[in-house]
Amino acid sequence: SLLREMEDDNFKKCGGETYARGHLRNIATKLQIDERIFLDIFEIEVAAPVKPIRELLSENNVTDPYQEPKNVSWKALAAGSLAALLLFGLAQVIFSIASDDPVITTLPSVKVSESAKPEPTESARPISADAVTIDIRATRGASWLYAFDKEGTQVFSGLLSKGDSKRLSDPKQLNLRVGNAGGVDISVNGKEVGSIGADGEVVNLTYNAD
Repeated sequence: SLLREMEDDNFKKCGGETYARGHLRNIATKLQIDERIFLDIFEIEVAAPVKPIRELLSENNVTDPYQEPKNVSWKALAAGSLAALLLFGLAQVIFSIASDDPVITTLPSVKVSESAKPEPTESARPISADAVTIDIRATRGASWLYAFDKEGTQVFSGLLSKGDSKRLSDPKQLNLRVGNAGGVDISVNGKEVGSIGADGEVVNLTYNAD
């Protein structure tokens, strides 16, 4: 089917990557899911960045890397030569004076300032005992994530790329909808949670403060 071919990165029958984005929008509408989630994953997994032709030729050793020509300023060269002569003459004078009458130079003391302490990372901040705090880490793959409080108000919606992490906290309850259960790890109030599902599996989770 057309959907199966799109899952296998075959976009010939659907009209190419541009039409594939339109199909993804229609699928997201049918599933009542934010279309930006599908499109973000499509860009990460399928779409390739477009490079200028000059960079492509350089990467394939067809042409040498392009460099802007540098204009030589004869005035700058003349000024530099004059400055070098003045410095040489000044050094000769200082050397002759120093050889006749040595001068003891005292180096100024240097104050060492205390280095600024780094700000604690999101996962390193203390966890409140009067709330439910959840850390979600995309350790094995990207996953989209929705989070709602007890009243059904959305508190987070977005895509976690591989290596990203997100901390959520609520005084009562948090409800999660994870798009790739096998790609993420979850800890609740500092305690690791076991496997929540397989790769590509969509799961719904609820955690309470008590």
